[in-house]
Amino acid sequence: MKKKQKGRYLREFRRMAVERMKSCDHVTALAQELGVDRRMLYRWRAQLDPDEATASAVPSFEPNQPQQIKHLQQLLAEKTLEVDFFKGALHKVGARRQRKDNSGATTSTN
Repeated sequence: MKKKQKGRYLREFRRMAVERMKSCDHVTALAQELGVDRRMLYRWRAQLDPDEATASAVPSFEPNQPQQIKHLQQLLAEKTLEVDFFKGALHKVGARRQRKDNSGATTSTN
């Protein structure tokens, strides 16, 4: 019996769900197991444990850690390469479409 009347979940159930969410790697699977929407779990966590919700939303960063800085620089470089690759691919697809659509004939409508 996890629900009250009017679709409201019991406070104990919400607390249990938030506690399980802390140690869970796959929130969507937990939400399906509990029979609630994934967004509801995040909403409950924000209501019941606001410090935990804001702490997990913002990654911790200490500028005195050179390994972390190197790791972040490496991630940024990888993402920049990915963006450049997809820009080039999009440009090529656009060029192919223009060549394909340009038959040289006059269109029947403007």
